Amino acid sequence: QVHLVESGGGLVQAGGSLRLSCAASGRTSSTYAMGWFRQAPGKERESVAAISGSGGTTRIADSVKGRFAISRDNAKNTVYLQMNSLQPEDTAVYYCASRTTSELTLWGWAYDYWGQGTQVTVSS
Repeated sequence: QVHLVESGGGLVQAGGSLRLSCAASGRTSSTYAMGWFRQAPGKERESVAAISGSGGTTRIADSVKGRFAISRDNAKNTVYLQMNSLQPEDTAVYYCASRTTSELTLWGWAYDYWGQGTQVTVSS
């Protein structure tokens, strides 16, 4: 099994930045595509970003395009989500997830392993 642990969440003022990290361990592979998702209270989980196993291809949700970026360091088994120009509507629990294939997708059902989530709160 793959274990995923998110970190880096916290409270930030509108317009500020945070970088989330997702450390993978266990039966993980650098060939696995990874994704970031978020869920706010009373709302459905939504896709944020995804990255291919090699890190060569990324996909960013329209709602955060231009503000968020996903990257990975396979030597560290870590995936990052850089969040800039944060707004109150970005407040949510952010989850990282791993596929068991290399192809990236924003469909949550395609992901096999999920982290516990990290809270991001943006104050106005």
